[in-house]
Amino acid sequence: MQAKFTYLLLFLLFPKVAIGQRPIDTLKHPLLDTMMAKVQKADYPNIHSILVQHNDRLVFEEYFGNHTADSLHDIRSAFKSITSLLTGIAMDKGIIANLDTPVLQYFPNYEPKDLRKKNISLRHLLQMKSGFEVEEFYGIGPEVEDIMWGTDDWIQYTLDLPMKDDPGKNFSYSSSEPLLLGAALTKAANQSIMDFSRAYLFEPLGITDYRWTITPKGFGMTAGSFFMKPRDMVKLGQLVLEEGEWKAQRFISAPWIATSTRCVDPIDYSFVRYSQMDNALVETARYGYYWYKERLRYESIDTDVLFASGNGGQYIMILKDLDAVVIFTGGNYGNWRGKLPFEILLKYIIPALQSI
Repeated sequence: MQAKFTYLLLFLLFPKVAIGQRPIDTLKHPLLDTMMAKVQKADYPNIHSILVQHNDRLVFEEYFGNHTADSLHDIRSAFKSITSLLTGIAMDKGIIANLDTPVLQYFPNYEPKDLRKKNISLRHLLQMKSGFEVEEFYGIGPEVEDIMWGTDDWIQYTLDLPMKDDPGKNFSYSSSEPLLLGAALTKAANQSIMDFSRAYLFEPLGITDYRWTITPKGFGMTAGSFFMKPRDMVKLGQLVLEEGEWKAQRFISAPWIATSTRCVDPIDYSFVRYSQMDNALVETARYGYYWYKERLRYESIDTDVLFASGNGGQYIMILKDLDAVVIFTGGNYGNWRGKLPFEILLKYIIPALQSI
């Protein structure tokens, strides 16, 4: 009887909190009130959720439109960063011995016409430096993902892509590399990426409600189109913030987190610039192993943000200097408004966190 009364009291005080979820410690600040008003008036359109975790406590959580805490959201290419975490787990367990292993070692029956493909390593895939003639970032193409979706063998299609550069030479963003890496992980582990991720990452983190996109041949789509709850995105961000630990449990080695998130390759692209924000000092983002890092400079703010990014405004943002994780989901697909969360972060969320 006492337990039922306690839950009823929690429900009345925190109606958005479901069974098994802790009530949030609300972060209050006039800037956040302004932010909320702008989102609700669509000055910042198509924002679906904003969550802020600080000092390992969820301090802000809002959903917009018909989106709720229980909505599974397509996080698009933000899943690439989760593929980086899965690769680290495979490295830690000795399933993959060396990132410089040629990827074709996992596809021994494939005979490439362009012999440069024999030199593509797992590391090249993580760096987006395979050399394939494909580009999905700068609008110069060719973009091949839509064509791939129309085939019955996505892995074969990716292996057959023509080469533009020697492997390791240039960054060229695409979904081809993480898809191929996921297939290699499947073969190395001798189990599906769905089973591998469930056993070693998702279930231990308490992530149980999600949906994969599966290729026609049964591979999990490790480049994106994965559906999950924003609260579970927070857990993954916190795992990286804590250098591979979550709730005092080690999931991934600290050296892998440090290496994969070092982000040293400039990519000639600033997310802050494309948010069209005034008076921010911009510089290029840098790329790691499916993670981005960009320096944030605005008024008194001068800090780094490490982040996973997905089309439409899906972000797992990690602010190490502030001990914070910020999550955005949104619906601004294929246009610059998908970068508006960077303006929101700089104008409202970071100043509110700095006031704590």
